[in-house]
Amino acid sequence: MKKILITGAGSYIGTSFEEYMKQWPEDYQVDTLDMIGDAWKNYDFSGYDTVYHVAGIAHSDNGKISKEKAKLYYEVNTKLTVKTAMKAKLSGVKQFIFMSSAIVYGDSAPFGKKKVITSKTPVNPANCYGDSKVRAENGLKKLEDASFKVVILRPPMIYGKGSKGNYPILAKLAQKLPVFPYVKNCRSMLYIENLMLFVKLMIDNNETGIFWPQNKEYSNTSELVKMIAAQHGKKIVLVKGATLPLRLMGRITGLVDKAFGNLAYDKKMSEYKEKYQVFTLKDSIARTEK
Repeated sequence: MKKILITGAGSYIGTSFEEYMKQWPEDYQVDTLDMIGDAWKNYDFSGYDTVYHVAGIAHSDNGKISKEKAKLYYEVNTKLTVKTAMKAKLSGVKQFIFMSSAIVYGDSAPFGKKKVITSKTPVNPANCYGDSKVRAENGLKKLEDASFKVVILRPPMIYGKGSKGNYPILAKLAQKLPVFPYVKNCRSMLYIENLMLFVKLMIDNNETGIFWPQNKEYSNTSELVKMIAAQHGKKIVLVKGATLPLRLMGRITGLVDKAFGNLAYDKKMSEYKEKYQVFTLKDSIARTEK
């Protein structure tokens, strides 16, 4: 039996993984540790095969970040991550899995411009949130050796039933609006159950390195909204010709680029020796909205 410790209680990804692994109660023991405060420092990490670190401050700022918030990003996303990994290594844990993000490559390309990330694209964080993730990655790499393997995951936008972020906003719009602007954009996304299987494979295969899991298909924001609406028995009309108004709005708020900008991984980066992209985009939307 493999013993897995999820460091970060109450997170969407951590909770989802804990539930997902209950399918194999005889093969895996999964425990969760709350990382708020200092009590975690006294927890016994010895005996665990893998620590799956999901604790972190999510990016929720669309404007200027305060000094206090910036400090929190580095305290939690960077320092806490490295301290947790150091404790895991000293306790004899064999593998450490860290949830980084596509944000290490910067923001989405502005509305109307392409952005395709390849294996040769250098990290280029646009804000302290992205920088806090990059610094955490660098700190983890220094700890890695033959007996302590580090897995860094850089997923794009993660979505699924109960998820937070941009997806539920689009889902609400899909159920309320009769029309929606048609924009030709391309985005990488990752359905939560595809991610859960990928993490399980990382553990089963005792992997190490940087990985870029994503869905097999790219998504288009307008078509995505139409797909969500259809799951609720609603027909939404996609209207062309909204390019200029959206460009003007994009100068006022970063939300336009977040929703309609381009950010995609080259599909070759996300290939793995075992299949993990088991749910298509259409299937994932149906499972999320049912």
